[in-house]
Amino acid sequence: MTLTKRIIPCIDVDLDEDGNAAVYTGVNFENLQYTGDPVELAKKYNEAGADEFVFLDITASADGRETMLNTVSRVADEVFIPLTVGGGIRTREDIKETLRAGADKVSITTGALERPELITEGARAFGNQCIVISVDSRRRFDEQGEHYVEIDGESAWFECTKKGGREGTGIDVVSWAQEAEERGAGELFVNSIDADGTKDGYDIPLTKAVCDTVSTPVIASSGCGGPEDAYEVFTEANADAALAASIFHFEEYTVGDVKEYLDERGVPVRL
Repeated sequence: MTLTKRIIPCIDVDLDEDGNAAVYTGVNFENLQYTGDPVELAKKYNEAGADEFVFLDITASADGRETMLNTVSRVADEVFIPLTVGGGIRTREDIKETLRAGADKVSITTGALERPELITEGARAFGNQCIVISVDSRRRFDEQGEHYVEIDGESAWFECTKKGGREGTGIDVVSWAQEAEERGAGELFVNSIDADGTKDGYDIPLTKAVCDTVSTPVIASSGCGGPEDAYEVFTEANADAALAASIFHFEEYTVGDVKEYLDERGVPVRL
């Protein structure tokens, strides 16, 4: 039986000037602009036929604060599809509290890079299916990496970053994906800082490099400009799911538009 490909809207949430949760959209993890209310957007995408929904608290790790769990609970009340929540998760207790707030899965970036044992602890305590390891990747064209691909005639590798893309780690993305899988991650969430918000398409070399290396499901993220980009990342990189934000937030396309485009071209999706 062929597994259906998933279409997943995502919201990047931060605190506004009054300390209230708000959704923001940017380019290359910068130049953020207000996009809407997280609870209202969650409700919208649940009704639109999304397969899953992702809530990312984009400054929790960088600011050293906890995830906004009150908002997570309100979002969870509005969605009846799998909900993944990320941002500021550093301990097994953080995972527990996030799941208790209504998340079905947790997405961990900085916390896992700084203490990889967290992946194993989380998988053993709550099940592999709950643990999503998020990778904020950027291209590097030097000799410091381990796994290289050719991009526009140049040899490149992909570096893991942390704290919302603010700090490099020197860790090779492909090596980290392998380790995360071995430690019990149930899913890998692959973001491209280079493609983020550009609407120029997913980073195919990055996504393919990870998909070719692991058997764990891979969610492709960053750069989706339309249905054709989702088609490309499924057919050329073999991603299991495609995540998008801007095209849905600004109503350039609906979840249904993307799924119909894929279905017409033979990509299995849930209609």
